[in-house]
Amino acid sequence: MNAEDDGLICPDVGSWAETKYRLLALYDELFSTGMKYKWDQRVYIDLYASAGYGRIRGTKKILKGSPVLALGVTHPFDKYVFCEESTDLLEALKVRVARIAPQAQVAFIPGRCDTKIAQICEEIPKGSPNNKVLSLCLVDPFDFGLKFETLKKLSAFYVDFIVLLAIGMDANRNYDHYVDGASPKIDEALGNTAWRDRWRAAGTRRSDFRRFLAQEFSISMQSLGYLEQPLDRMKLVRSTEKNLSLYYVALFSRNRTAYKFWDDVLKYSTDQTSLWSL
Repeated sequence: MNAEDDGLICPDVGSWAETKYRLLALYDELFSTGMKYKWDQRVYIDLYASAGYGRIRGTKKILKGSPVLALGVTHPFDKYVFCEESTDLLEALKVRVARIAPQAQVAFIPGRCDTKIAQICEEIPKGSPNNKVLSLCLVDPFDFGLKFETLKKLSAFYVDFIVLLAIGMDANRNYDHYVDGASPKIDEALGNTAWRDRWRAAGTRRSDFRRFLAQEFSISMQSLGYLEQPLDRMKLVRSTEKNLSLYYVALFSRNRTAYKFWDDVLKYSTDQTSLWSL
């Protein structure tokens, strides 16, 4: 997962990003290989693609980001769709992609994914009985600012999602604004406003708020036809310095095979044994 400094822009990431990228690398490999002969085309979508590389804050260590990891799988995806709001980050990503995977079919979409969702959907090849298309979409926002409506539009296709629910520190800092309705952020992330009534009715401790939101998001995904993803099958990522809960990484699919892959990822991502040697 490590990379050499290529002189291009390289945004800082927390040291805990290594855990995230290890999960993503393992799942990308299992998904791209396992679905190679079951679907005619496999598409990788990254809604918050960034620059392709990230530097661990306060160090010189550079990690391969999600787009580069997806490009490096043993059986590459048939198409890649990378969306990024920052022009500078997207330009750096373009240069890295051209160097690392010049043969890859890649669509670069500048702008915020929520406003560019129509264009993103247009880049997904049209499926048919003779051309079955399956996409894997990574949703990795900086905070709990994702828009459920965006995922809902993508769910009209055959799409599996890996979603980072960045609700650890965000939920604690802004708890009062979220619960009293002053901020619509969680309403937009969950796709409903009824969660407040359920939270109050539950009568649980404030410290359980992040767990509650993760479960609520899973319920929202079930409304789109995705299988239930219980809390114990989400990966909780903590900060390395203070062991604070930062975010959950969760898979959402309509097919149980994907969850078998995910279980392997959860098992071996923290194991010293290589998954590929088993």
